[in-house]
Amino acid sequence: MLEFHLDPGSGLPPYQQLVRQVRHALRLGLLKERDRLPTVKEVVAQLAINPNTVLKAYRELEHEGLVAARPGVGTFVTATLAHTSLAAHGPLRAELRRWLAKARRAGLDDESIEALFMSAFHTAGQEETA
Repeated sequence: MLEFHLDPGSGLPPYQQLVRQVRHALRLGLLKERDRLPTVKEVVAQLAINPNTVLKAYRELEHEGLVAARPGVGTFVTATLAHTSLAAHGPLRAELRRWLAKARRAGLDDESIEALFMSAFHTAGQEETA
């Protein structure tokens, strides 16, 4: 089952962080159609946030057609964002873990690693469209 976490330094409102985490789990194949999301009560207990925050996130996901709420039963995944390239994730994840270990050995902290990755990510995206 998906376990949510919040990053107060992300700059994103908590409900958007929840939406993003569900989308990522769908994209990575961690959530599949018919899987149940944690109940609002479970998320509130885990994260100590307002129930309306969780409801807002779930409503947004429902509006996007990714989940459906069944009163008294729960909220279930109705669509996936995983692509047929899902098989490539394993080797790419392993390579990324090696890169992260190398970056840490070079003395980079998490924030520096994230900044470096995002810089390279955006630069690569610009080069592909040029």
